[in-house]
Amino acid sequence: MKGPVRIGGRLFGAVLAAMLASGAQAQDAPFYKDKTVRFIISAGVAGGYSQYARLLAAHMGNHIPGKPEFIVQSMPGAGGLLATNYLYTQAPQDGTTIGLIHSTVPLAPLFGMSGARFDPLKIHWIGSMDRSDGPCTSWHTSPIKTWADMLDKEFIVGSSGVGSQMELYPVVMNKLFGTKVKIIGGYKDGASIFHAMEREEIHGRCGPQLTSIGSLRPHWLSEKKIRVPVVVSERRTPMFPDAPTLLELAKDEPTRQQIRLLIVSQDLDRPVLAPPGVPAERVKLLRDAFNATMADPAFLADIKKQRLTLDWVRGEDVTRTLAAAYAMPPDVVSAAKSMMAGK
Repeated sequence: MKGPVRIGGRLFGAVLAAMLASGAQAQDAPFYKDKTVRFIISAGVAGGYSQYARLLAAHMGNHIPGKPEFIVQSMPGAGGLLATNYLYTQAPQDGTTIGLIHSTVPLAPLFGMSGARFDPLKIHWIGSMDRSDGPCTSWHTSPIKTWADMLDKEFIVGSSGVGSQMELYPVVMNKLFGTKVKIIGGYKDGASIFHAMEREEIHGRCGPQLTSIGSLRPHWLSEKKIRVPVVVSERRTPMFPDAPTLLELAKDEPTRQQIRLLIVSQDLDRPVLAPPGVPAERVKLLRDAFNATMADPAFLADIKKQRLTLDWVRGEDVTRTLAAAYAMPPDVVSAAKSMMAGK
């Protein structure tokens, strides 16, 4: 039977030093090393949201210590509310799950939309990838060609759910201006609505979409397949300079205030978020990585290659913009809630 193993002082010191070094390396290893980040998008796999998310996922990990892998997962439903509710209430709160959601979703609780189970002021906003106008487009064979047509004729548009601009804008226009927009819901994403327009199942679509059209259907623009009877925006779009803005058409200041609240989300298009419980130091890592990606030459080259636009906003500015929206006068907010409730 062997006796106890004795280790000389010099050998013991070497073993102890190795153990301490190993422990220090483990402590110093970046949190994201050998990890995978799930990137949840609130739309289907075929539209503009997916394009932006996949490009961001392909490059953002290069700017995070530990260089994690990113996988993009689609979670469409309820105009973006399904994915946002999941990110807020069920997703891991450690920074390994982030999301890219519909731009109107952060205002859903303010507008009193049923099904919104999150507080956008507690969410960590990583940044936003673009800014956008909100045109209503009509297929060239449809009866809707001008704003006057929208007041006089039924305009059938597609929507992916109640939380999206595709549904929000028509509701507001019907309420404030008396337009005759009929919403057909149930589409998976914007690309599905484009297919429905081509098949003439519907007349068109409302909400930010010109970037997606330029990428997915550039011939629509060159062949004049669409018309723009109105733009929900502060200013006219250079692509369709004859289309009036909803603000131009408003006849009084209360109406203009409600429209301004409605279009807050246009300066926050393609917003990226982390759940509310993510530690502050990881939120900073994600924000820094997002900012660095927005200036990454390889990322910018891919954006250009896919004919997408980029007009990004820092996470801190997204946070401030939403805080200002939620601090708007109570009568304006109350009017918005009543409008969305159909009262």
